[in-house]
Amino acid sequence: MSRNQWTTLDDRAVATARALSMDAVQKVGNGHPGTAMSLAPVAYSLFQRFLVHDPSRPDWLGRDRFVLSCGHSSLTLYVQLFLSGYGLELKDLQEFRTAGSLTPGHPEFGHTTGVEITTGPLGSGIASAVGMAMAARYEKGLFDPQGTTKLFDHNVWVICSDGDLQEGVSAEASSIAGTQELGNLKVIYDDNRISIEGDTHVSFTEDVSARYRAYGWNVIDVAALGDGNVDRENLEKAMDSAVAETKKPTLIRLKTVIAWPAPKLRNTAKSHGSALGAEEIAATKTLLGLSPDLDFQLPEGVLEHVRQVIARGKAKSAAWDVEFSAWQKANPEQASLLARLQKKELPAGWEKSLPVFPAGKDIATRAASGKVINAIAEVLPEFWGGSADLADSNNTTIEEGHSFLPATSAMKDADPFGRIVHFGIREHAMGAILNGIALHGLSKPFGGTFLVFSDYMRGSVRLAALMDIPVTFVWTHDSVGLGEDGPTHQPIEHVASLRLIPNFAVIRPADANETTAAWVEVIKRQKPVGFALSRQNLPVYDRTSCGSADGVAKGAYILCDTDGTPDVLLIATGSEVGVAVAAAELLKADGIKARVISAPCLEWFAEERDSYRESVLPSSIKARVSIEAGVAQGWREFVGDAGEIISLDRFGASASAGVLFKEFGFTPENVAAAAKRSIAKAGGNK
Repeated sequence: MSRNQWTTLDDRAVATARALSMDAVQKVGNGHPGTAMSLAPVAYSLFQRFLVHDPSRPDWLGRDRFVLSCGHSSLTLYVQLFLSGYGLELKDLQEFRTAGSLTPGHPEFGHTTGVEITTGPLGSGIASAVGMAMAARYEKGLFDPQGTTKLFDHNVWVICSDGDLQEGVSAEASSIAGTQELGNLKVIYDDNRISIEGDTHVSFTEDVSARYRAYGWNVIDVAALGDGNVDRENLEKAMDSAVAETKKPTLIRLKTVIAWPAPKLRNTAKSHGSALGAEEIAATKTLLGLSPDLDFQLPEGVLEHVRQVIARGKAKSAAWDVEFSAWQKANPEQASLLARLQKKELPAGWEKSLPVFPAGKDIATRAASGKVINAIAEVLPEFWGGSADLADSNNTTIEEGHSFLPATSAMKDADPFGRIVHFGIREHAMGAILNGIALHGLSKPFGGTFLVFSDYMRGSVRLAALMDIPVTFVWTHDSVGLGEDGPTHQPIEHVASLRLIPNFAVIRPADANETTAAWVEVIKRQKPVGFALSRQNLPVYDRTSCGSADGVAKGAYILCDTDGTPDVLLIATGSEVGVAVAAAELLKADGIKARVISAPCLEWFAEERDSYRESVLPSSIKARVSIEAGVAQGWREFVGDAGEIISLDRFGASASAGVLFKEFGFTPENVAAAAKRSIAKAGGNK
């Protein structure tokens, strides 16, 4: 790679970056200065000399992606965004970790220009970077499967820490990356051997290089210089080697000394997460050749020098534009697809190809979802995904989609641009990888496992919601209705727990047509969602006598109504809607008018206008019963003081669905009895 010769101005810029990191933490009184100090030359080389980017076009399609997996060291990124001209200015560094600033404690996607991903939970960044690298390959297959251009070839660079590589999610994802031969993934591991508790050897002693070689990675070890500083020359040689390696992901294991060159606090745990103090900062600035008395100083010529990266970036993106224009003319079909995906548009009438299920034949919602997934795949080439080794149970396989595997794979049906991702039994990594795919920007990912195992991936689910990215989690085997596998596999608290995540929608459809309607809404909304789907068959409702499944888009709707004002409202989700329908018939025989409300998505219902919610759940009707085979939490809000909650607040058992539903009270008779109790409490005379 051709680069400008390193000069004394580059040395001054690195020294400035170290000092700005110290000053920012000292000013606010908290933060993580040590890693940002030692990583300053690493990040500087990356942003100034290796990363393909254009600070004037932060969303340029041809850019490399950068992930700071050790998000606590956010100043490592913020300082480079400032120096590179991404819009951050000196005042933003001075406002570090303060209310309303562009420089929060951890990098936040969508908040600060140039931040590609929210990081902080250790391990999640490198795991999502695997997803970005996978997405880049998949998109290459959409636009240039024959490999006629380099337009869609770019790298994903990561800086990670000891803590990242201790987390299990990074190991899960790194194993997948090796199997997938993601040669576009370049990870720089900051091996400083310090964490909050001190020397990491109290808990972390394995040979990381050997572990990554065993994963199938290209591993390069770079020692520190004798004084503890980063060996920049050998690091850049390693980075050149990483760029040249296109068949394997690369791990550069870089030895550093945290807080270098602080005279007293280098290589200490205190420098990890605390301000260094005025005396130590002054002494360090002296060692760096800076004024010990000036804060947030910018030596003469430094900013002008580093901002030249903008011109270099513009030149790169302009050359890319020329080639891109030629590609558009030569490939009109692919160019049209790309334009649609960039605009986040859908083909006209795409949803008309999705299945409508006839009444009279029972079908599990997981099976219905599988049919919908395949129908969507027929019309949306950007739609792809897989499962944590449960595809046949989750119904997440795209027929004739081929397995997403490198061209060298000996596995049957392998295709580097395949649409079926085999995540292996790695739920957390699957979630993080899906996040990375969504963040990459052009495709629509989904991933499946059993609902009970959403526990394993909750951190990734929460980050999807926090970043507000369109990831679809397909969770099946949604209740004790899964039967004989027993309590280890029967979710009880999971639906209620997932509903607690802000900005996340949980969808539990009652039948096959609700499942179709929900998928349509998911694709349209482009928001983070999770399906909770049944293992067991459920009746398909006759929509000529029941409310239209289009009501799913509103989150809850009237499925079965009565003449006149109802005496009681029965609110149910998923398989329990059928119990509510049967209970309404029993109540009708006793002269009690019951309205059955299917509520597949309480989050969507909450977004509706007050007038619509009132039309479904009239406030004047106090007699209400909720029916859901999970914990009661959350339902009191809907049923009120006079309402009854049919719930399951204990673990399940190993038996058939029919036996368990009867044992735990999910029967029409029990619901009807609860309705009568609620009517009595509400002051009714039935």
